[in-house]
Amino acid sequence: MLKETFMLNNGVKIPKLGLGTWFIEDDKAADAVREAVKLGYRLIDTAQAYGNECGVGEGVRTCGVPREEIFVTSKVAAEHKTYEQAKAGIDETLQKMGLDYLDMMIIHSPQPWVEVNQSDNRYEDGNREAWRALEEAYEAGKLKAIGVSNFRTGDIESLVKTAKIKPMVNQILLHISNTPMELVEYCQKNDILVEAYSPIAHGVILNQPEIKKMADKYGVTVPQLCIRYTIQLGTVSLPKTANPKHMETNADVDFEISTEDMETLKKFKKIENYGESSGFPVYGGKL
Repeated sequence: MLKETFMLNNGVKIPKLGLGTWFIEDDKAADAVREAVKLGYRLIDTAQAYGNECGVGEGVRTCGVPREEIFVTSKVAAEHKTYEQAKAGIDETLQKMGLDYLDMMIIHSPQPWVEVNQSDNRYEDGNREAWRALEEAYEAGKLKAIGVSNFRTGDIESLVKTAKIKPMVNQILLHISNTPMELVEYCQKNDILVEAYSPIAHGVILNQPEIKKMADKYGVTVPQLCIRYTIQLGTVSLPKTANPKHMETNADVDFEISTEDMETLKKFKKIENYGESSGFPVYGGKL
């Protein structure tokens, strides 16, 4: 699985499975990246908001694999809604990570985090400004691909009205019990690859007996079923972990979920509560 790729709309290849680094502390990130690369991972996903770009960059630089073989993604801070802020942030990320280029950079959210789930303001002008900075960095060769995250259909439609370059990805919360098929199908129809973050639902999916029963049927773990599900939807899967054992089992997903079971999983009842993490805006909380 770790060798399989999707192709972005600009011809760049991206691995189907990557390592998410949210919640990995900066001083532990380099080790996590090196372990992942040793196991065969070639996609590493970070963000300005994670506070671990330095560590992730160190891991990429010291992992022993040529730079061009690793696909590195970071994200423009959700609060950066001017051209100047986004441009400075892109350069700061490159400097922090110690890299000459990033394989991809994406707008982390259409709204600043303090307004997510609280405001109807979709920051159309601000997102266009941030996008202009990404386009410029892309054309300068600082970024090999550009995209968005947490964007709804309307956010994308607004952005492309003035964009010179169409987004290559939309990274969204996608997992069993939270599968926004209309958005996924819209992106796929418009040649925008979907990336799935928190494919294991931040762990809360582990407590669902029906999902455990289906995983047992395939002789796999619940996380493996969840990751395979997102990949079979045609999306990049980004499970996050600093545990090498979990990295290894997360990548062991060379099995096939039947069409019937895929339909069952698409319609699985929505998780109402993400436990201790419910306060995060991406899980429906408010800052």
